[in-house]
Amino acid sequence: MALSRYRSLSSWLKERFSGPVRKITIDSGLGCPNRDGTLGVGGCIFCNSRGSGTNAGNRGLSIADQIDQGIEFFSRRYKVNKFIAYFQSYTNTYGNPKLLERLYYLAIQRPEIVGLSIGTRPDCVSDEVIEILSGINKDKPVWLELGLQSIHNRTLKLIARGHESWVFFKTADRALKRDLLVVAHIILGLPGETTADTTLTARAVAKSGIHGIKIHPLYVISGTILDEMYRNKKYIPITMKQAIQGSIAVLEVLPPNMVIHRLTSDPHPEELVAPVWMLDKACVRNALFAEMELRDVFQGSKYETK
Repeated sequence: MALSRYRSLSSWLKERFSGPVRKITIDSGLGCPNRDGTLGVGGCIFCNSRGSGTNAGNRGLSIADQIDQGIEFFSRRYKVNKFIAYFQSYTNTYGNPKLLERLYYLAIQRPEIVGLSIGTRPDCVSDEVIEILSGINKDKPVWLELGLQSIHNRTLKLIARGHESWVFFKTADRALKRDLLVVAHIILGLPGETTADTTLTARAVAKSGIHGIKIHPLYVISGTILDEMYRNKKYIPITMKQAIQGSIAVLEVLPPNMVIHRLTSDPHPEELVAPVWMLDKACVRNALFAEMELRDVFQGSKYETK
């Protein structure tokens, strides 16, 4: 089966929790230093004003409300009873540690919540926050999802990331030493990058000892700096074929036991500018699996232990 060619998050969760688990996305209303003037005001070139999230926080929904609604929806639609609370929008370790601690504990109160996942920037994770997450991790597993995007500092500067790649690896190491599960986010199709560049990023991630990875093909959202670049013909979006080739190149160099948390992007249809093929996620996944079977490749096929 195609799914056995890589170690998926869903299969790992079933093993860990003896059944299916769903993520409930939470918008905490926290900010970002790349938007509030601390590092910058425009954010990364691909990020819009709602920080890749649901905007639920700004709509007045409390964390408890978002958890309740998520449990009700997934329980009814998918007949599951175990969930991970996922802080997705903006930078979810950026704020007063006492406030962050209160938000995290609010999210895991219900017994149906079996884990906590925190999306953030690697330059915004203090020792105090790691200590808080380490305490939660003793009761329920904690994933710290860090946006690396690329190891190439020229690219990070171009996309206005606001930090260099070494910051990711230093933060990941600090978190691993406290037994947190660390997940890297990398992006395919960044301006000026080739598949070879992305493969180098993947090889560096492979050596880091982290638990998992999310692979996102880049897309253009309306109102972003990337949107302006696209309209001025300064950026050409990745094609589906390029994304499939890039995903396979990444998977081949990762450790066979690294958990693949995501292989496709999930843009909001109402704000997507390009490429439109990303809206048919099933088609993209099927094409990826078919290509892996055609080439008979697996996650870790080219993994180097040294």
